[in-house]
Amino acid sequence: MHTVAVLSLKGGVGKTTVALGIASAALRRGTRTLVVDLDPQGNATTSLDPPYTDATLADVLETPTRAMLERAIAPSVWSEDVDVLVGAEELELLNDPDADPERLANFSRALDELHREPLRETPYELVILDCPPSLGRLTKSALVGADSALIVTEPTMYAVAGAHRALEAIEKIRKELNPDLRAIGVLVNKLRVRSYEHQFRIAELRENFGSLVMPTAITDRLAVQQAQGACSPIHEWHSPGAQEIALTFNMVLAKILRSNRAGRHRIAGEEPEGPDWPEGPAPETPEAPAEVSESTG
Repeated sequence: MHTVAVLSLKGGVGKTTVALGIASAALRRGTRTLVVDLDPQGNATTSLDPPYTDATLADVLETPTRAMLERAIAPSVWSEDVDVLVGAEELELLNDPDADPERLANFSRALDELHREPLRETPYELVILDCPPSLGRLTKSALVGADSALIVTEPTMYAVAGAHRALEAIEKIRKELNPDLRAIGVLVNKLRVRSYEHQFRIAELRENFGSLVMPTAITDRLAVQQAQGACSPIHEWHSPGAQEIALTFNMVLAKILRSNRAGRHRIAGEEPEGPDWPEGPAPETPEAPAEVSESTG
C-alpha cells in the first residue's frame, strides 16, 4: 500500500483535480484505491459522491480505530474499486497549526489499521491524500502518514512561491517526524502553453526544482470541470482534451507506483510494483509543454 499526499500551500491551483486524476488513472489500471479528503471544503468527496456515512475523517483523526474507519469509508460513485474516506467541514476545527506529534500520528495509526486488517478482501494498493492549502494539523498529518508527496502548482508567481513552501514543509516533516517521506515531483496544472507568463514560470520552476518538475503538465481544459461536474473519472470523459489529460495522469500514476522505495505499509518481503512510464513519448500536439524537462526522480 503506497500513500501519496497531494498538496500545495496556495489555494486554487487544482490540487483536488490532480488527486482525482490520479484516482481515475488508478481505476483504469485496476489499482484498488482509497481517496482521503482532508480538505474541509470537501470537493473530492463531492466529486466522488459516496453514500452517506455516519462518521467522517474528522472522527477518524480523533479515534483512529478500524471500527471508526468502517463507519467513515464508503465506495465512490465511480466504482467499488475507488473508496472515499469522507471529508467534512468539521475538519477545519481540527486544523490546529501547532498540533503536537502525538495527535499528528493519529492518521498514520489509522493507515496502519487499514494495512493490518483491510476492510475488504482486496486491500488498497494506493491511498491518495487530498490535502488542504494550509500547513496545519491536516496537511502535517498527511505528510506524517505518507510515503511520498506530490506538489501541485500553477505557473504563476504566487503558486510557485507556494510550491517552495510546500517543499520546505515536506523536508521539515521528513527530518522531524517521517524519515521515509520524499517529494516525488512538482506537477504544473492549468497550463496555457501560449502564455508568455506561464512559459517564464515554468523556466523558473525548472531552475529552482530541477528534475523534480514533472515531464508533462496538465493543460487548462474545460473537460476537467465537465468531468468533475458529472462525477465522472477523466478517463471516461470522451473528448480530445480529456484524453490528452488522462494520458498525463497515467504517467503521474506510473511515476508514483514505480518508486524504488516500497511504501511503509507494504507487506514484508513484497516487491514494490514497478510499472515504467508508458512506452513511447506522449503524442505531439500543439498543447504539449515541450519546455518541461524529463524528470529523473
